[in-house]
Amino acid sequence: MKFPFKITLPKFKTTPKSCLGIDIGTSLIKIVCLAKSGNKIKLENYGETSALTLYEEPFRTFEKNTLYLSNAEVVKAIRAILEEGKIKTRDVIMSIPDFSSFFTNFELPSMKKEEIPQAVQYEAPQHIPLPLSDVIVDWQIINAEAPEKKGTKIKILLVAVPNEAISQYQEIAKLCGLNLQGFEAEVFSFARAYIKSLREKSQHTIGLIDIGAQSTSCSIVEKGVIQMSHSFDIAGNELTETLAKSLGIDYKEASGLKNKYGLNFLKQDPEGNELPSDEKSPKKVAETIATIIDSILIEASRVFQSFSQLENKKIQKIILGGGIASLPGIREYASLYLKTDAEIINPFENIFFPPVLEKYLREFGPSYAIAVGAALRVLE
Repeated sequence: MKFPFKITLPKFKTTPKSCLGIDIGTSLIKIVCLAKSGNKIKLENYGETSALTLYEEPFRTFEKNTLYLSNAEVVKAIRAILEEGKIKTRDVIMSIPDFSSFFTNFELPSMKKEEIPQAVQYEAPQHIPLPLSDVIVDWQIINAEAPEKKGTKIKILLVAVPNEAISQYQEIAKLCGLNLQGFEAEVFSFARAYIKSLREKSQHTIGLIDIGAQSTSCSIVEKGVIQMSHSFDIAGNELTETLAKSLGIDYKEASGLKNKYGLNFLKQDPEGNELPSDEKSPKKVAETIATIIDSILIEASRVFQSFSQLENKKIQKIILGGGIASLPGIREYASLYLKTDAEIINPFENIFFPPVLEKYLREFGPSYAIAVGAALRVLE
């Protein structure tokens, strides 16, 4: 399985015995510590903290039309998680949000493998809306055919991340006393977590929907390789804000109702009785949530349909991840809406952990997928 962003990852003389995966979100920071023992991966520790709990403001704020990290608050939060969890591991992979990354696909004519890097370097400026001097670029071949075969179109997936974002993460790692082993766009961490959770590598064409707080990413994975990725701004925060505004309640109460009722009560209660649509009723909450989920699924459907038309391949399964994937009823709702079987990601499926954590990790596991996938990068 191949993933981009190899640039900053050094060659290890021996595989590290343990590694941290850190996912710095808009309002939550999640850390997972995984260790390798023989061929097994085990969960050593994990933790998270909320910006709203610590500082009453998010870790990221809009500045110059982008989401700017508040380094000091992020450093304090990471240190707090490490100290409270007594986490000693210092090697780390940090995920970079997809809204800070730029993805594109293009084709090259058939050529020898050794000629491809130079061809990509020549072609890249035509596809990236920023000067190459301002970004770090990586790429990979996403079709399996021999590139030198006459008539072959070499399909390239290219990703670029602004140098400014990279510098911020380097500074955060340094101030936290961490050994930064590499960066990775969230979509690749998410895909790795999903593929690792399978007992056998899937040969299916899979659609991934990762619904974060600030943005949603839709990707297509085939035979363990990402074929396409697209990110848009409709996500969890908008869902909670819309619910709060619609019901005339604060953000915290709206979040509680969202997590309690989800999409389970659009028409009837569990006993089959018609529900009222008064404010704060389960039906009203579900109807309000559904308006935002519909917007997310419309965008996801467009991404999947575009891929299907270009490649003449059908998306055979949908995988949902991110904190919103834990909403009651969302799997069934997405399956019906997209007319495709949907599953909730369980990144801890093939990772060993104490049985006492089973219930918690199954419930909140979808929100840890990116951190798990990042940590797995140097342990596989």
